[in-house]
Amino acid sequence: MTLTDELLDKLACPKCKGELEYQKERDRLECDKCKLSYRVVEDIPVLLIDEAEPVK
Repeated sequence: MTLTDELLDKLACPKCKGELEYQKERDRLECDKCKLSYRVVEDIPVLLIDEAEPVK
């Protein structure tokens, strides 16, 4: 199972409220504004700012 388009349309970056782009091959959600990357674990986005990593 992967993240649905409906869910992706509702998600926003918790830091800047910007749009998140799903990187399916890496299981990551990335924010272009903040340059932060959030993990997706077992199809559940981990949108905790403290656990975000810089976009590579």
